[in-house]
Amino acid sequence: MSNVDHYENFPVASVLCPPALRPTVVAIYHFARTADDLADEGDASTAERVQALRDYRADLDAVVTGQAPSSRWPHVYTPLAREMHRLQPPLLHDLLDAFEQDLAPPRYSDRAQLLDYCRRSANPVGRLLLSLYGVNDAVSLRRSDAICSALQLINFWQDFSRDGPNGRLYVPQADLDRHGVSAEEVLACRDSSAARRLIADLCAWARALMLEGAPLALALPGRAGWELRLVVQGGLRTLDKIVARHHDSLVHRPALGVLDLPRLLWRALTMRAAS
Repeated sequence: MSNVDHYENFPVASVLCPPALRPTVVAIYHFARTADDLADEGDASTAERVQALRDYRADLDAVVTGQAPSSRWPHVYTPLAREMHRLQPPLLHDLLDAFEQDLAPPRYSDRAQLLDYCRRSANPVGRLLLSLYGVNDAVSLRRSDAICSALQLINFWQDFSRDGPNGRLYVPQADLDRHGVSAEEVLACRDSSAARRLIADLCAWARALMLEGAPLALALPGRAGWELRLVVQGGLRTLDKIVARHHDSLVHRPALGVLDLPRLLWRALTMRAAS
């Protein structure tokens, strides 16, 4: 599943995370990553994956209601049970909904439909983390959703070469039609001038979403704000890499490396609301 590289783009128990919150953040991470693996890793059949996720959801329901889960995923549900008082179960269920959807990935007709997928696949993580910091106002939640959806979209636009061979297409049909590119061309990772114009348009969309949410990183105090600044700048840097190669991500997957760290740190330090 193309879910933000196993959620590695989300800050997980980093040095910036307050020690008191690390157990909860780690519990969220292992819950999401294990579900991701059930949906995407190994050589299990689709039917086996469907059943595994159903069993996984049943264990979540058990923990939420104070009952004992099965013994299949103790590294997930033992710590999650300890931290459940800090979490919002509907958001955890939203994540599972998205993983299940990717077992039989649909075609997305327009951007609104794709954003609804992001609402379940990415946005819950941001909302769960915000709640740990006691941030629940409508403006902050909206900005968090924008950042998380942007991260998900950026992951899609860098992962064409991984998703295509697996038959997964996250480009809305309306965008394909507007640029005269077929779904088959994208799935086959067939580079062309039209495809590059399409990717440029998609990257501009993701960038606009990220900049819409970016003020949240400046509004959050302390470690949370600095951590989110790095997340925002990491997403923007990935887009910069796609632009630098003239939007050839159908045939070249951009990735951040150690050499990008000084630039990210500088951009985080000098970040402004519109940067």
